Amino acid sequence: DFSEIDTFEVQVRQEGGLKVVAAIELVSPANKDRPTHRQAFVIKCASYLQQGIGVIIVDVVTERSGNLHAELIEELAPAVTIELNDDDALYAVAYRSQPAYQVEAWPERLALGQSLPTLPLWLSDILAVPVEFERSYLAACKALRIRVS
Repeated sequence: DFSEIDTFEVQVRQEGGLKVVAAIELVSPANKDRPTHRQAFVIKCASYLQQGIGVIIVDVVTERSGNLHAELIEELAPAVTIELNDDDALYAVAYRSQPAYQVEAWPERLALGQSLPTLPLWLSDILAVPVEFERSYLAACKALRIRVS
């Protein structure tokens, strides 16, 4: 039961143990319900990026407003203007840290009833694997015997 978990990590075994190299953050209603919770979520994602950890944020929460992608960009680069900034947006965004404290982002607007995107999950600054959210969603629905129309 993953209903209470909002972080999935990709760990790579190296000499000396495991190292987190990527995380997929599934936004929950609790992440958006208070300014302190939103700030904690943003700081966690910014910390991942600062450590060179690839991040994907997926926000399909409709009962609370707030845009954690916009807040993350505001935290990282206050002078940068972004397109995907409305509080009621549903979105998925992949982020990659680059040397010299730069971050690249691949934002995708989501819409109810539309297919989910495939996004790159960056395992290093030069290596990514595609995350096929639509395929994963359909496989989960099939496994759980949820009818998808």
